[in-house]
Amino acid sequence: MTTYREVFADGEFRALFAANAAVVAGMTMQMLALSALVYASTGSPLLAALAYLGGYLPLAIGALTLLSLADRVRPRAFLAAWDGVRALAAITFAVGVLPSWAILAIVMAMGLLESVTGAVRNALIVDILSTGGFVLGRSTFNASVGAMQIIGFAVGGTLIAVIGPHPALFASAAFMVVSALLTRFGLRRRAPRAAGRAGLRETWHGTRVLWRDPAIRALLLALWLPNGIIVGAEAMYVPYAGSSAGILFIAAALGMLAGDVVVGRWVSPGRLDRLITPLQTLLAVPYLIFVFHPGTWLAAGAVAVASFGFAAALGLQRRLLDAMPEQLRGQGLGLDSSGRMTSQAIGAFAVGSLAEAFGPAAAMTGAAVGSLLIVALLWRPLRRTGIVASGHPEPSTVS
Repeated sequence: MTTYREVFADGEFRALFAANAAVVAGMTMQMLALSALVYASTGSPLLAALAYLGGYLPLAIGALTLLSLADRVRPRAFLAAWDGVRALAAITFAVGVLPSWAILAIVMAMGLLESVTGAVRNALIVDILSTGGFVLGRSTFNASVGAMQIIGFAVGGTLIAVIGPHPALFASAAFMVVSALLTRFGLRRRAPRAAGRAGLRETWHGTRVLWRDPAIRALLLALWLPNGIIVGAEAMYVPYAGSSAGILFIAAALGMLAGDVVVGRWVSPGRLDRLITPLQTLLAVPYLIFVFHPGTWLAAGAVAVASFGFAAALGLQRRLLDAMPEQLRGQGLGLDSSGRMTSQAIGAFAVGSLAEAFGPAAAMTGAAVGSLLIVALLWRPLRRTGIVASGHPEPSTVS
């Protein structure tokens, strides 16, 4: 598949795409509202960052203990049920009876199963479009993430500014209900991809098989670390810009949307391989401007340019899919998404801790420097496995 028309010709893909878009909009509004709510009640940049990305911290635990479920559940039933749980949680937050510590505890508890949810959804893209359509389908999903984040930040930011964060949380719950309905009635029933009982032993075995392969290991680290630190810097938008933070969030989403559309649709696989390191470098360099404490609009321009660099993940994910054995596809894609989100939560914790001591602007500048150092360190392992040297890498050795 080489065109958007081809991927959207499939009714199941349209339903999965729409459901994912609704989830992204709802979760974006929820994260922004919770961050504003916690920051208003505590005044702590660290706790605001944890409210924004705290649900990603337990993903590592879920990935190490529950991820074998991704290939052993019925996708439609699992995704629809989890959207229902998300809606109930958002309503509970919106009622406004919980203290900040209880909100953070629930967010983190739900993060345990989010690792499985991302794995199931990503594997469905391959099931529906086949391996050949994955890059374009994945880029389409990524583009929708940018678009729906814009909507989520715009609607959520407006609601928060005008009448407070609680209405934004009710709106978030509505988006989750929409996603549940689209999933239930838009996807067909599918049997689990793998047989047998899911559990800790099966999860650890699959993870060991994947991690022992040097190409897969290098790809996972490249997907997890550089952008994890930069997303940690994004968690500082509220402490840095206050009521204008929505402008920075929208700018970042616009940059990511542009990168996914341009790179996913018009850059060939071989050229994309050569652009992986430059794109990851672009992701960090514009954040260096925060050392000068730029105004909101200049800062927005910088983060928009930087966010174009998130498109590097498209090339890395394509290589990861090629390297993985089919029977571990769901777990492998889940390990990727869980690791990325966990690294983002760790990045938010690290950058938030720096902000407690030195302020948000200095913390974001430090995040840019750290991300650039990691890109430089990962370049050699990626080159050694043929990932960034040319469009024709050595085959993976996974068996």
